[in-house]
Amino acid sequence: MGKIIIALDGVVEQEIALTKERMTIGRRSHNDIVLSHPAVSGEHAVITTILDDSFLEDLRSTNGTFVNGQRIGKHFLQHGDAIKLAKYQIDYLADGVRPQSAAPSDATVPLPQAGIPPARVEVLNGANAGKQLALTKPLTTLGRPTVQVVVISRGVDAYSIAQVEGDAPTQVNGALLGKQPVRLKSGDIIDLSGTQMAFRQD
Repeated sequence: MGKIIIALDGVVEQEIALTKERMTIGRRSHNDIVLSHPAVSGEHAVITTILDDSFLEDLRSTNGTFVNGQRIGKHFLQHGDAIKLAKYQIDYLADGVRPQSAAPSDATVPLPQAGIPPARVEVLNGANAGKQLALTKPLTTLGRPTVQVVVISRGVDAYSIAQVEGDAPTQVNGALLGKQPVRLKSGDIIDLSGTQMAFRQD
């Protein structure tokens, strides 16, 4: 279950767990999440959550809904997405993951991308089989907090993976993954407690 943290002018106003399948956001009082600023539409947006996946949809609002600086109609939310509604800054945290305060101060600086092909992971089995996640950020986290969390890092010339949290074993091509980063190659199979994903690089 994910959650959102809502801030106005840099001050956190609300922290809301996405406990319902459908949660509306808007200025009017009947919404699940009420944002009282006049630039927010009466019914501005809705977050739909199915199992572990959440989708943000704009409800034809006057001033629009933005994710990571781009205006959206409907968007599959990923951990760390920055949502902008009028004057509000909303951060989406997947499955209750908290930002790592110990991250290097330059973690938000885009890394040089020259020469590195885009990559993605594709779920191979289970209810989410066929779903793909583009690895567009410097760091992408997968798994469940305290149980099993791995990080895929996008470097200057390669992608690497390491387990950063939890005791549940992660495997890459059948070999146990530790805390030391392992370089990924296109076609590598990542196994998170039975959920298999293929790393694909164009």
